[in-house]
Amino acid sequence: MSNKLVAIGEALIDFIPSNKGCSFDEVESFSPKVGGAPANVCAVFAKLGGSAVMLTQLGNDPFGHKIVRELSDAGIDTSYIPMTDEANTALAFVSLDKDGDRTFSFYRKPSADMLYSCEQVPKSAIDGAYALHFCSVSLGDFPMKEAHRRAIEYAKAAGALISFDPNLRFMLWDDKGALRKAVLEFIPYADVLKVSDEEVEFITGCGTIEEALPLLWDKGVSLVLYTCGKDGMRAYTRKACASVAAPQVEVVDTTGAGDASIGSFLWKLEQLGVNKDNIGGTGEDILREAAGFAAKYCSLSIQRKGAIPSYPGTEIL
Repeated sequence: MSNKLVAIGEALIDFIPSNKGCSFDEVESFSPKVGGAPANVCAVFAKLGGSAVMLTQLGNDPFGHKIVRELSDAGIDTSYIPMTDEANTALAFVSLDKDGDRTFSFYRKPSADMLYSCEQVPKSAIDGAYALHFCSVSLGDFPMKEAHRRAIEYAKAAGALISFDPNLRFMLWDDKGALRKAVLEFIPYADVLKVSDEEVEFITGCGTIEEALPLLWDKGVSLVLYTCGKDGMRAYTRKACASVAAPQVEVVDTTGAGDASIGSFLWKLEQLGVNKDNIGGTGEDILREAAGFAAKYCSLSIQRKGAIPSYPGTEIL
């Protein structure tokens, strides 16, 4: 098995505000940064020395070309990304509160990535992959949802781990119930589920992660990475649990922080020999080592603006 990660979903431009602690109408200027959660995870994996492939579709416009150029510069294989004149590249404007937490305003009605179809998913890109990663932003009622099913089908046939980070973005859904339904529909495909403390109750109906775990195990999940912001993270299998603290740092921008966590966690799991066949038996020591590495990696990323530009490379190793 190679150390290749494939991600499917949105790649977009995050417009990062020049000042934080204010509302959108008080922001003086925005700086364009390449982002999108699946693309961010690819960048983490590639910057750490792994191989990463991004599956999406972009508009044949300046923003789409910027994304391809910068993803390639980050070490991501962009050769499978088609460009289309049917829709524009997705944009997301971000405002930051005084703690660096984000609010988004999306320009995506529809965007090029939403029109990516199952017929466009290249099996050759997924063959030999260590893991396939995806999020919920692209699971709405448009062609990209079926492209996810096709990619998951190829990944399972290839023996790859399936990683799912719901990464809830409520403003992209007219109906929150439809978002919850889509997340619950795709959780059974996942071997690894990354979920934050702010998402557990919405997704599972449970007030704590401990209450939610039996439900997630019943759905077939093998490993849960539970992130708690400044309170660190925990990793669970049916047989083991590890908890790590978050390094205390000055937060500049949390954009892409969750992606830094799951991307570095997956990279460390691969380095430690965890795969589709043995993930369910992952013990406390490996969980602690992988989660500890992810917490350190994330703490470094949030001290800089943006997502991909903030991610450390092999110098962290």
